[in-house]
Amino acid sequence: MTLKCRLFSGDGKLEAAATSNPAHIMKGAVGDHVRKIQQALMAIDNADIAKSEISTKTFGDSTEKAVLRYKKDRRIINIAYQSAPDAIVGIMTMASLDKEMIKAEAQQDELTVLSALATAFGYTPEQKTMITNQRPLRSTVDILKSNIAK
Repeated sequence: MTLKCRLFSGDGKLEAAATSNPAHIMKGAVGDHVRKIQQALMAIDNADIAKSEISTKTFGDSTEKAVLRYKKDRRIINIAYQSAPDAIVGIMTMASLDKEMIKAEAQQDELTVLSALATAFGYTPEQKTMITNQRPLRSTVDILKSNIAK
């Protein structure tokens, strides 16, 4: 399995975890691959990960809790030998994280485009509303979104 989201794509350790049981990522791991998992958990689940773990790229207690919560919420378990989720990032977890990050990245891309378009129409963040062709900003954004989708 090749990881497709931009955050994970090309990371050898994450690619290995997505395809090989011995390459699972768990508490005690350190590195950029851990930081990417933390970023995904924060983006997808608004996970509360300790700043010390983030700055050191360490899979510590709070990262472990975030992984376990993510897996419990999605019922990610290997029924062949598990009855409850664990806090290990392996094949099934990487597949789920990758799928959800693809969606999160697409939403972020859409927000970036809409923000740029709103700015082009003269909207500034200080404004509470914006009128474009006698329509409030929300209507304008809805029109822009529908045109982007086409």
